[in-house]
Amino acid sequence: MADGVDTPTAILAKTAAALREYPFDEISYGTLGEAVGVSERTVYRHFPTRSHLLEGVAGWLESTEFPLPPFITIAQFEEASRARFLAFDQAPAFAFVCARAASISPTGDPEPTFFTRALVAMLATNHPSLNERDLRRVAAALRYFASAQFWARMRTGFDLSAPEISDVFDRSVAQVLTVLPAPSRTSR
Repeated sequence: MADGVDTPTAILAKTAAALREYPFDEISYGTLGEAVGVSERTVYRHFPTRSHLLEGVAGWLESTEFPLPPFITIAQFEEASRARFLAFDQAPAFAFVCARAASISPTGDPEPTFFTRALVAMLATNHPSLNERDLRRVAAALRYFASAQFWARMRTGFDLSAPEISDVFDRSVAQVLTVLPAPSRTSR
């Protein structure tokens, strides 16, 4: 194993590399252990089930292959999401793994993700009159519409390309935002 890389990260990187050649279900823990230079048991210690591995590699792919640029405004969020749909189209095997992971029950910490916290902060800034529950609900809807899971549903269910998915995304986000109070005006 390379110096300076922790074992779980190395396992996730090798899993992502293997996804370029094989479907997720054909990647064995033994093969991953060999590729990383650790035992199969070590892979199991870090990722006790296939669900743990799927969730881990999806998170790793989201941060390395499909990072969402920082956003403060809804317009920036929408632009970043549209760019992400194009990235999903460029690496569909990775995007489908991320979508699949989103459809399983979480195995990790129930703490809200950075993305969810960023959406809540953006909404709280633009709509300070929203209560905490509504902030979380709107953030959850926006998170879904910007997700690999949404992209995969549009891609496989309706055979849409990234630009077409972006159009559906724009309409969906506009619909969600219509129920919000008018944005607050920032002082000059």
